[in-house]
Amino acid sequence: MLDLGSRTGSFAAEAWACITICLDAEVPGAHPRRFVAARAEALPFRDRQFAAVISNHSLEHFEALGPSLDEIGRVLDANGFLFVAVPDSSTLTDRIYRWLARGGGHVNSFTSAEGLARLVSEKTGLPHAGTRVLCTSLSFLNRANLPGRPPRRFLLFGGGSERVLRMLTYGFRKLDRLIHTRTCVYGWACYFGSGVSVETETWTNVCVRCGSAHPASWLEEEGRVKRRSYFCPQCGTKNYFTNDDEYGFLR
Repeated sequence: MLDLGSRTGSFAAEAWACITICLDAEVPGAHPRRFVAARAEALPFRDRQFAAVISNHSLEHFEALGPSLDEIGRVLDANGFLFVAVPDSSTLTDRIYRWLARGGGHVNSFTSAEGLARLVSEKTGLPHAGTRVLCTSLSFLNRANLPGRPPRRFLLFGGGSERVLRMLTYGFRKLDRLIHTRTCVYGWACYFGSGVSVETETWTNVCVRCGSAHPASWLEEEGRVKRRSYFCPQCGTKNYFTNDDEYGFLR
């Protein structure tokens, strides 16, 4: 499996029974054992070497987007699987991120899930298997995730307080539920591959600290929801709970 543009890794690779190689143009200070420094438009791998490629919020950073997608198609097995997640640059969350981070390194703008899926399929030769809408956690504003003191602009968002972020994300979801807007949306996760079956239900409960999303039905079945709140199974942070069934209009 190739974890593309991932720095230290975009998922817990050790939990999967496969060899995972992380690739990034820059070498992070503490990188995983299987790490390759290279650019996405010139992957140093042989044809059809990987069974799966993960591109988790990296396409928006690739200066050579077309050649990078060509390379993904080259190194991925014809029966392989591709996961692509990107921000929707028209959303409130991405606009806040780019304003705070002065662009945040985003050189490609995506405003249509259908357009993104069509582009990736055309360049890689893989059929589109499904798309999931991603909801915001505003975790990039969380002061627990920031090295040092937050910039003064963060005062507009409670200085990165988790209590404020819980209220904001919950408020976005309730507003969208009331008038069918998209303030709680962040982007999309697209799945590609032959014979791939994926769930595309929108998961609205996303942790304000670690950004992990969990299905509302699973949180309820596990008894994790108490008084319309739950503690993230991943990091233990408190979050406000909403019912995914009420957000089918976001698909």
